[in-house]
Formats: sequence, C-alpha cells, structure tokens
Amino acid sequence: MDVTLENADEVYRYYSDHRQSRMKALAMYGVLAARHRPRVRFEDDAHDRLRAVVRRSEVPLVIAANHVRQTDPFVLAASGFLSPLRPRIGRMRVLAKDELFDDPDRRRKIDDLGGIPVFRQKDHGLRAAATAGKQMMDVCIERMGRGDSIAIFPEGTCNEEDPRLLQKVSSGVGHIASGALKKGSRPWLVCAGIAYPDQDRPVVVFSVPIALDAATPAQTTRLVASELQRAVTAAHASLQIG
Repeated sequence: MDVTLENADEVYRYYSDHRQSRMKALAMYGVLAARHRPRVRFEDDAHDRLRAVVRRSEVPLVIAANHVRQTDPFVLAASGFLSPLRPRIGRMRVLAKDELFDDPDRRRKIDDLGGIPVFRQKDHGLRAAATAGKQMMDVCIERMGRGDSIAIFPEGTCNEEDPRLLQKVSSGVGHIASGALKKGSRPWLVCAGIAYPDQDRPVVVFSVPIALDAATPAQTTRLVASELQRAVTAAHASLQIG
C-alpha cells in the first residue's frame, strides 16, 4: 500500500489498527536517545505529576511540541525515552507528514515509532486534504479511545522566523481532543518545548500535564497554544542557563 492522498481510505483503515512491536519501538526510541542526547527538563513539579498520569494506563495523552527542525520528531521521541513517558512507548502515535512514508526503509522506521500519515493542506491544497484530514482525526480519536496517546506538532510546519515565538496552532489538535472527550476518553495535555543551541544538545522542557475538559475545539486549541508557548519560553530560557 502506497501512502498517497489517492489511497487515503486504505491508508487510514490500515493505520486505525496498525500496532508496532513494543520491543522494536523501545529499541528505536533508545537509539534516538543515544544519538540526539536531549537535555530533558521539567516545569515545576511536572516530572512527578507526569509520572502519576502515565501510571493511569487508561488515560490517553495529547503530547504537543513546537516545530523548529526536521529532526524534531526524533528529538521528541528521544526525550520520551528519557522521561516518565517511557512506559507509554508502543502506545504512542506520532503524526507525521505523508512524504516521510515515501521511502520503504524510512517508512518501516516511522511505523515502528508509531507514525500516522498527515496529508497537509500546504502540500495538497485545502479541498484535497480536507477529507483526509477528517479521516486522520477520526483515527486519532478512535485510537485514543483504546488508550493510545497522540504526539502532534500543531504548528504544522517548521518555524523559520523566530523559534522563540510559536506560530499559529492548527485547530486540528482541538478537534482531536474534543472528539476524544465526546467519545468518552479523558485525555491529558502535555506540552514539550524544544530549543536548539548553536552548538550543543537540544533542550526539551515538559510542561505540567493538564486534564482536558469538555471545552470546544477552539478553546482547546487556545489552551494548547498558551501552554506550548510557555514550554517553548522555558526551553529557550534553559539555553541561557546551560
């Protein structure tokens, strides 16, 4: 099966049920942790509170991270391995642009990491990508109902302007979280601010997890934007500390 917009129906049927090997996923995440060696830090008591939430296996997480470089998904995966999120590896799904699934070898690796393809409007046009986008969100909502967590870069594209300031956050994250709530899931939001020094290991700051309530998609999107901006600001402040 080719991951193309024309095959979107088949693609999302496949990824609605695809389950990667947890052992392979752990190995992949561990390799990325050794390769990227992110400096993982936590806001206030976020470490202990995140660990407490992760222990509740029935609680899905929405993990939102800012997007600065193409390596961000690998840095986020590495940080997950080095954080209280590690027990969720094998039950985390990562939204990734469809072009990353073109190469068979790379696709196998992304599948092992838990990837779900995203057909972006900027690549395929608003109308063409709209139906696929709805299917992608439905898959995320369905998987969260089974206890899976979703990692998302809600800016949708790399920030080539000022990495200290978050770009506009897509409403997709709000629709996914609100859809999960309507289906009976009780997701928690965890934000990860990523910052890169000129010559050193990246810094990732995790925010204090927040239980998402029955807010509208727009309210949830605004909450994600606010919390993620704070995590990004904390990550850049950490660069000054060293």
